[in-house]
Amino acid sequence: MITGGNVTVYVSDMDQAVDFYVNLLGLKIGQRFGNHWAQIEVGHDLVIGLHPKSEKAPIPGTSGSISIGLTIDEPIDQVVQRLSAKGVRFRGAVVQDEKAGIALAFLGVQEGNDLYLCQVTRSW
Repeated sequence: MITGGNVTVYVSDMDQAVDFYVNLLGLKIGQRFGNHWAQIEVGHDLVIGLHPKSEKAPIPGTSGSISIGLTIDEPIDQVVQRLSAKGVRFRGAVVQDEKAGIALAFLGVQEGNDLYLCQVTRSW
């Protein structure tokens, strides 16, 4: 079911954030899609995803501006149904982002931080 994941950090300046993680901390950039997304690799087991601030996202540095994404290897609707039956509450319907090739389901989590499931729907 859950095969991996990442931590998403909302940032106000993508270039500055990439510079911090790569040049100051010495981490490796995996992918970068302009100012829309940057993936920072931390060893073999952790990915930090840098996401720009937006009207729909929390303000960088505030409660909820860091979220944890869990990658799944089966249809997201099935996972949502199974977890809902166990009492997990989701915030809204599954979000299909065909352009990015992903489907997302957001969970309500304590302490104001987001947790979400991500199914990759398109192979690159």
